[in-house]
Amino acid sequence: MNRRRFLIGSALSVEACSRGPRLNVYNWSDYVAPGTVPGFERESGARVHYGTYESNQEMLAKVMSGNSGWDVVFPSEDFVGPMRELGLLAPLNHDWLPNLSALAPTFQRPPWDPELRWCVPYMHGVTGILYQRALQPAPQSWGNLWDPRLRGRLTMLDDQPEVLGACLEKLGRSLNSSEPGELLAAREEAIAQKPLLRAYLNAEVRDQAAAGDLLAAQAWAVTAAQAIAAAPGKLAFALPTEGFPRFCDNVAILRESRRRELAHLWIDYLLQPETAAEIVAATRTASANSAAEELLAPEIRENPVLYPAPEALARGEWFQSQPLASQKLRDRLWTEIKSS
Repeated sequence: MNRRRFLIGSALSVEACSRGPRLNVYNWSDYVAPGTVPGFERESGARVHYGTYESNQEMLAKVMSGNSGWDVVFPSEDFVGPMRELGLLAPLNHDWLPNLSALAPTFQRPPWDPELRWCVPYMHGVTGILYQRALQPAPQSWGNLWDPRLRGRLTMLDDQPEVLGACLEKLGRSLNSSEPGELLAAREEAIAQKPLLRAYLNAEVRDQAAAGDLLAAQAWAVTAAQAIAAAPGKLAFALPTEGFPRFCDNVAILRESRRRELAHLWIDYLLQPETAAEIVAATRTASANSAAEELLAPEIRENPVLYPAPEALARGEWFQSQPLASQKLRDRLWTEIKSS
């Protein structure tokens, strides 16, 4: 995934027998159930060309030209604003989305798009520490990921906002800081940690942690939940005491799309509680759809990795889009960290 696992390959084309219109959907790698695309094709009579990406940056690079051929994308909350400002997104027609009411109240007016004019919240989660239960004392803070005993068996996410965010929170700062001095200090923390790292990894963490190759990893909750399920009793997940990121991936229609009504039909299909619940059950994600939660098995609905308690979530912080100068500085610092 970058933030997900490997249920569907990196570029899957699903062709129905029907000769109907084709919808081009570009999503994170492991964000639908095996039956999601075929089910939509049966209901709509359309064909779906389905491709996947591993990061917001990869997606943005593909669609930036405005002539990518994709109709629907799934940007994270901090990418919705910049994509809107770049003129990449089409406004939504709520008359074509009768299932919007299925969203949880929190996601009916999200801070990144309070009117849901440009996107619909899809899946959400948190970032924390995945670790071996045998590792004692257990890591409970970002600072614990600078422990020399983790050398060679530690990974951090291959994601600039996540790594800088962890470093900033280790220093007692907001993960959304745009202060140059704080960002420079975060860079130094990341560089100091590098000798301990096995790699910067995203979805690959699941299998390496389940196999026991890693002692600890910065991980998205969805990846952690999948790893824990793959190695029962061996792994655990902690939300760092300093605070942690919250994220929400959203479904949006590209302005370049010439199939906007069909794209709305796809979004509304994903909003159907039965569809959303099937996706959660298959991928172990956390849905923004409260009606779907009611259909989930208790072991999923009550999983604290996917659905932390409200008092725990209160310590989390949503990612925010950065001012241009700050984003340029962050990009430069990330390059310096990766090349150090």
